[in-house]
Amino acid sequence: MHLVIDGYGGNIDKMWDADLIRDFLYDYPDALDMTRITEPNVLKYEAPKSEDSGVSGFVIIAESHISIHTFPRKDYINIDLFSCQPFNHERALEDVIEMFDLKETKTWLLDRGLEWLDERHGMAEAQDQRAVLEAGGSGQHLA
Repeated sequence: MHLVIDGYGGNIDKMWDADLIRDFLYDYPDALDMTRITEPNVLKYEAPKSEDSGVSGFVIIAESHISIHTFPRKDYINIDLFSCQPFNHERALEDVIEMFDLKETKTWLLDRGLEWLDERHGMAEAQDQRAVLEAGGSGQHLA
């Protein structure tokens, strides 16, 4: 399962906060029953074009990875939560919206690795994801 979140209209101070992002990457895998296997790698980048500056970070988990890229001067953030195990994607989206005070999000939920799950688990996950796509329509979520 791969949850892709594009967020807009958030708290710019939080988008610049490398410590906040590092703490999130350190603690959040456990909240989703994932296994962090590396320390978070987070860096603040001042780009030649000011609006391209921001903070990027990632953490490798046993199930895959979580990454965050912020562009505070563009009022934009993108986050990927990628796991070979199903996780509560609705909770993850709510947590990200709350953490960065996002006003608008676009989300995509991709099936990745379902062929590796047992048939019962794979069918339940596919039905959950279809329900999300039907409810979400264009993939946009307005908070």
